[in-house]
Amino acid sequence: MNFGAIIIGDEILSGKRQDKHLAQTIAMLRSRGLSLAYAEYVGDSPVHIVAALRRAFGSGDAVFSFGGIGSTPDDHTRQSAATALGCALALHPQAAALIHERMQDLARERAIVIDPQSEDYRQRLEMAVFPVGASIIPNPYNKIAGFTCAGVGGGAVHFLPGFPIMAWPMAEQVLDTHYRHCFTTGAWQERSVIVFGAMEASLTPLMVRIEQTHPVKVFSLPSVDHPEYGRHIELGVKGEPTAVGPAFEDMRSVLAAQALRLGPELVR
Repeated sequence: MNFGAIIIGDEILSGKRQDKHLAQTIAMLRSRGLSLAYAEYVGDSPVHIVAALRRAFGSGDAVFSFGGIGSTPDDHTRQSAATALGCALALHPQAAALIHERMQDLARERAIVIDPQSEDYRQRLEMAVFPVGASIIPNPYNKIAGFTCAGVGGGAVHFLPGFPIMAWPMAEQVLDTHYRHCFTTGAWQERSVIVFGAMEASLTPLMVRIEQTHPVKVFSLPSVDHPEYGRHIELGVKGEPTAVGPAFEDMRSVLAAQALRLGPELVR
């Protein structure tokens, strides 16, 4: 199972707001032994949102979509999801009932009477209009549900609000409810070493051989202005711990034989 993320909003692309969803999604997945395969940023453009969602629905992956599920004119995600799926939008009875509960809660808190025929009430109900066949994602913060849709290509997209205080508990609930069978906590490891005075090109043959002879992935992260190490390359391997150990020792022995100056070793 691959996991992806789509982060929607002009305010992110314009720099008006700094995205927090990407780092949090990575952390939520990592705490469960999972990893993020890809992420995509999309502005409030129906054309681009539809294109991103079509890719997600056809991917066979689990994708978290953050933002744009409100009911204001700049919220296009619900309508774009229906377009990408080729289906209609319809009021979801359970989501509508939760909005009604929310309105009753507000009425009690503020000692006011809520008119179900009011424009404000009807506008709030728009947030319960989902693509036909969607299932809801409970929102513990204010009961305004998110939703999940599955595509013909096997991709499941989980639509969440843009507000972190709402979206993150909802995403965790989705992971713990639907993807617990994928959790592999403790089954992934990275080991790397800081290498000074080497060029990536000279290390490439070693990286290729390590991947050919060990069931791991190699990585190379060069830096030219690190505050502690200065110019260096962080060279490492990642994969299941039982495979990482032998691969890393193999790689390190070759580096030592080349008389390269090595710095600290890192384990993640």
